[in-house]
Amino acid sequence: MSIALSNALDIEKIRSLFPVLQQQIHGKNLIYFDNAATSQKPVSVINALVEYYQGYNANIHRGVHTLAEKATKAFEETRQKSRSFINANSEQEIIFVRGVTEAINLVASSYGRAFIKEGDEIIISGLEHHSNIVPWQMLCEEKKARLRIIPITDNGELDLDAFHSLITERCKIVAVNHASNSLGTINPVREIIKKAHEFGAIVLIDGAQAGAHLPINVQDLDCDFYCLSAHKMYGPTGTGILYGKRELLEKMPPYQGGGEMIRDVTFEKTSYNDLPYKFEAGTPNIADVIAYNSAFDFILELGKDTIAGWEQELLRYATDKIAALPGVKLVGTAPHKVSVLSFVVEGVHPFDIGQMLDTRGIAVRTGHHCTQPVMDRLGIEGTVRASFAVYNTKAEIDQLAEGVDRVIKFMKS
Repeated sequence: MSIALSNALDIEKIRSLFPVLQQQIHGKNLIYFDNAATSQKPVSVINALVEYYQGYNANIHRGVHTLAEKATKAFEETRQKSRSFINANSEQEIIFVRGVTEAINLVASSYGRAFIKEGDEIIISGLEHHSNIVPWQMLCEEKKARLRIIPITDNGELDLDAFHSLITERCKIVAVNHASNSLGTINPVREIIKKAHEFGAIVLIDGAQAGAHLPINVQDLDCDFYCLSAHKMYGPTGTGILYGKRELLEKMPPYQGGGEMIRDVTFEKTSYNDLPYKFEAGTPNIADVIAYNSAFDFILELGKDTIAGWEQELLRYATDKIAALPGVKLVGTAPHKVSVLSFVVEGVHPFDIGQMLDTRGIAVRTGHHCTQPVMDRLGIEGTVRASFAVYNTKAEIDQLAEGVDRVIKFMKS
């Protein structure tokens, strides 16, 4: 039976594909609303991991025996799928990394150290995850460059007028997320890329929260770098991709040294391998890269538009339900969002809400979500964040709303 029926989804069939959802927490059926942190894995992804380790575990690219050749083929098939998924021009533009954090550090360390000079400027936004802040701070400190911030509005959108005022010929890099992990805001990355290129800056897009939710066409966007994490796309942890335009990757020095990234080594001189292997030193995360292919297939079979349609329906439903509760204030109310709902309750700490919901089997995220500057800007310590995936249901949202209501009444009493 197909799990996608034209523009509709068979949610119960989809849920049956996720073993972790078939359990109870504290005697209650698990309701998993922490998908912005990491999504659950379908059985096809889990089976791909098991099949590699049980059937053809071997190192890749160097061996000529049967297992090595089979592993290499499967590994490179994921690169092919990755290229197609984001419409990169070439597989040589797809670098396997541990995730978005490593991808950003790679660009900051390699491109940044090679091309950023004293007095240059790097622009990021006030919506960024710490992983898209700290590497640029480190680079600016090392190079005596200046880090500039696009401010955000009260409803959690970027102030584009301020961005247009900030950017000058001194700006060499603009790094922003496609969608905010803490507020869900979808950023106007196409406009940001176009404006940055007018001033000669290169642009990195953090796509961690976009991979499973938004259409991604890197050639159409014309971004210079784009990053994805598999574990937020129904795939395994510890792997992801960095896309980079070939002409930029060829100019960049290696990020790490070791096996695979070399062409020839003597004690006097080392020459480096071709793309993409120049940036893939050592034995990679073979099993998880191979399983990532199955995650791509899961998303493609359902269809991104169909997934997004259901998630947006869930977001609208949850927004209405939670906003109607006494003392609740929604945090992040941009008109264009991925399926993230953040809120606070007057007089109740987010941690207390999260712990009490857990006793009802409901998993939400509480805290600053690795976006402390966002929380500082909005004048709050943290939020409760419920984030939805294709396997979630309106009935689960009803239980979330009931649970939050009970917490409010208990704490107020």
